[in-house]
Amino acid sequence: MTAVDNDSTVDVHEDASAHNDGHSIWARLGAEFTGSLLICFAIYMASSFGVVFYGYNLAFLVVATGVVYAAMTAIFARISGAQFNPAVTVAAMLTSKVRVLDGVFMIIAQVLGGLVAGAVFSFMIPSSQTVQKSQWTMMAINGYDVNSLSYSNMSQYGLSYSVTMAIIVELLASVIVVAAAMMTLKKNGHATRSATLTMGVAYAAAAAMALPITGASVNPVRATGIAIFASHDGANAQTVNPLSQLWVFWVTAILAAAIVALVMIIAQLAHSRENNGDEMDVDAAEAAMAQGDEADHNEDGIEATADVTTDQLDPTVDVFSNQHGADYHDAPDAHMTMETTTVTTSVDETDGEVQQR
Repeated sequence: MTAVDNDSTVDVHEDASAHNDGHSIWARLGAEFTGSLLICFAIYMASSFGVVFYGYNLAFLVVATGVVYAAMTAIFARISGAQFNPAVTVAAMLTSKVRVLDGVFMIIAQVLGGLVAGAVFSFMIPSSQTVQKSQWTMMAINGYDVNSLSYSNMSQYGLSYSVTMAIIVELLASVIVVAAAMMTLKKNGHATRSATLTMGVAYAAAAAMALPITGASVNPVRATGIAIFASHDGANAQTVNPLSQLWVFWVTAILAAAIVALVMIIAQLAHSRENNGDEMDVDAAEAAMAQGDEADHNEDGIEATADVTTDQLDPTVDVFSNQHGADYHDAPDAHMTMETTTVTTSVDETDGEVQQR
């Protein structure tokens, strides 16, 4: 097998392991189904029986919402990432943290969990000739205008919540939840250790914002589960069919997912460009250093060549120097010899003349 084949095999294994959390798809779907069921049922109970016994207490409903989401996140985070919300799942698919097919199945499991919760709640609530089931379910449904929890208080002053206000509030509340969820999901869809606290706080903040206006759906599964069965329990004279307003909560959830995913993708692209720019600067610096090293190497080569040439020429110069030096030192000795010979000859001639005389 060639090196290229080995690299390709490694990439395939890494890509497969990036989305493998150690649990089968059925385990993850079961976690999403069960978590959604328990979350929706707890919120339906708190919004109806809680309001009946404790009155309309915003703090109670906000805390109940945050606590139940935190509890379910702590239980199922290691299995499925504890998404429980189609908006979160769509954002995870758009950012490649969850495979598209797995995400579709997760959304189906979430919706089924919400429907089962709505069915159980509708089945168990008490009713009589004077108290109908719709009087219970109207406190748990999500909606705006006459379906708002605070409509009775607002109507005394001739005020109501329009669909525009409902869309804006639900959109911003969903953005908070989806953004928090994306920060707690790793690239492979695993939830971080801070997911429990983060998601509990995020859902509580979203509920505090949206409860008085829409009942704080924030999660379209929560709105769908009760809307289906509330519509069959008989319409209350003070409300409209919740199914007619259900589209608001699905549209705002999908928009919130798209907004958060778009921001994340843009941020990733900008970060990639910065890294590429840094790499180009490093490459340019390395190229400049390489050119400098090459120039130094060339200069060293030239100096070495010059030294070799000088070494080759030095013997000849030394020979000539030695020859000229020898001639120079020998010449005075010859001159002195010649002078000595001349003086001796002159002295001999003088002696000869003296003897003749």
